[in-house]
Amino acid sequence: MFNTILELTKYRLSLSVIFSSVAGYLIAIDYFSIETFLLLFFGGFFLVGASNGFNQIIERERDSIMDRTKNRPIPLGKISPRSAFIICLIMILSGIVLLYLINFRTAFFGLISALIYLFLYTPLKTRTPLCVFFGAISGAIPFMLGWVAATNKFGIEPGVLFMIQFFWQFPHFWAIGWLSDDDYKKAGFKMLPTGKKDKSTAFQIVFYTIWTILVSLIPLSGFSGLLTISYISGLLIFLAGIFMLSKSINLMLYMNNLNALRLKYASIFYLTFIQIIFVLDKFII
Repeated sequence: MFNTILELTKYRLSLSVIFSSVAGYLIAIDYFSIETFLLLFFGGFFLVGASNGFNQIIERERDSIMDRTKNRPIPLGKISPRSAFIICLIMILSGIVLLYLINFRTAFFGLISALIYLFLYTPLKTRTPLCVFFGAISGAIPFMLGWVAATNKFGIEPGVLFMIQFFWQFPHFWAIGWLSDDDYKKAGFKMLPTGKKDKSTAFQIVFYTIWTILVSLIPLSGFSGLLTISYISGLLIFLAGIFMLSKSINLMLYMNNLNALRLKYASIFYLTFIQIIFVLDKFII
């Protein structure tokens, strides 16, 4: 049963999201609080995991159609929708309470992220490619959430962290959408900006990749409050960005799944790498 619950929460994805929150927390702190760290980690995991679970409950019929999701616990009958709902309800309430114990703003933004994911992104997936815009908002909040947890403030610094992960979502989402386009269409999902794997979609992927790089370098400018990085870190982030951009351009040039897959992994590398660089810059460089 425990393994089924982990599958319901999409625990690998949930942990990657929490990694962003932890990075945001470490970037912001003046001193490390194990209590705040644990509340952020477990509160965030419960909230994200519950959101993933509710998503699977809502989309259970469509999940059973798609190859990439047909082995999820609800389509396989490992857990009933009712039991999944009860578990996710307990988790989301627990997550909100744990985040509230940090401060109100952390709980508020965490809840907003979950609500946007469930009530805007999820239902819009079958109606319009604009669902990705709302998904990007929800997916960008965790990075800034760590800063808010550490400072109990929302200003330019968490705003920049939000923008970095917001713009990053588009090439990442669309690379996955490109790879799973046929599967998504079977379930009626509209994920790519033009609805198909064409030059316009590929160009938009390149466009948002460039914006991701530019926004990631804002802390180098000195116009982002307490969120700053050194020139060494800026250079490393720029080089990582060029690597990701090259994969985006290759997708536009060759228009195939192989380059979409390479972009997917390059985007995952980029976000993880720059978050580590931000943390290392604060404590080492």
